[in-house]
Amino acid sequence: MYSQIPTNIITGFLGVGKTTAIQYLLNHKPVDERWAVLVNEFGEVGIDASLLGNEQHATGVFMREVPGGCMCCAAGIPMQVALSQLIRQAKPDRILIEPTGLGHPLEVIRVLQQPHYQDVLDLRSTITLVDARKLSDSRYTENDTFNQQLQVADLVIAHKTDLYIAAETEQLIQYLQTLGSDAPVINCTEGQLSLQWLEAASKHSGVTQSESSHHHDHFQADDRLPECGYLRKDNQSDGYYSSGWIFSPEFEFDFGKLEPLLMGIEAERLKAVFITDEGIFAFNMAESVLKVQALDEVMDSRIEVIGSEPSNWSGLEQQLLQIAVRY
Repeated sequence: MYSQIPTNIITGFLGVGKTTAIQYLLNHKPVDERWAVLVNEFGEVGIDASLLGNEQHATGVFMREVPGGCMCCAAGIPMQVALSQLIRQAKPDRILIEPTGLGHPLEVIRVLQQPHYQDVLDLRSTITLVDARKLSDSRYTENDTFNQQLQVADLVIAHKTDLYIAAETEQLIQYLQTLGSDAPVINCTEGQLSLQWLEAASKHSGVTQSESSHHHDHFQADDRLPECGYLRKDNQSDGYYSSGWIFSPEFEFDFGKLEPLLMGIEAERLKAVFITDEGIFAFNMAESVLKVQALDEVMDSRIEVIGSEPSNWSGLEQQLLQIAVRY
């Protein structure tokens, strides 16, 4: 029904800047092309679409989220459903797929290589973003997902190179060799990926199917809000935990108290969109740096925190409620 659609996977570990990179690509795509973005989040509360600016049909951008940590669970059914909807509704000229930073990209590739996609998708380069400074931290180098993201890459982007102070890029090249990867390494800052990098062919055309080798726990899947006007969702996998909250649009948060509250949270990752008394804002925190961006509109307020110590945010729900008014 469709000609083969060029499809790229943009992967990388938590906080490396995948969302920033995809936003840059969307802002620089050919004006006459329709692009579709499939986003997977580790947490059960979808936020990335809001951070990416929601769907921008007028500029040819279509988005779909698959929250819950792993697009490839249950033989890839959640991913296949979302991907089919994107293809049918957007009729895109290109598809970008962003697995969660804690996701196993090889299993996503296996889903894309299933026979019913062979005449639909043209799998191009898998691009892995990595902050080479993390190679000095055994929590990364001993993490199977971190290493797999590098091993599957057709192109490795040494990201945030403006923050490097030593020969981190050279160390990255050497580390890739120990993983058996000869993928080229390119320095990059602020997510400024070149459109040309998307065009390379994938080395995974011969990947065969196999059973999933990992699991994670889902606790609550229903997005319907109870009478209190908010709900919490949790997820757990491979030593990481996520907690997320959805608040009805009836809640308005005190921006002056919200920002310092979020800055004080100890977590590997924080993403949020809030309706406040000063407007609507997106919050994005990695490496203890909180970035704030104004938004035009959102359906509700949402927050997701990810880390290895869930006790660090055990009181967050009550703290949020204390700085909110429900109208």
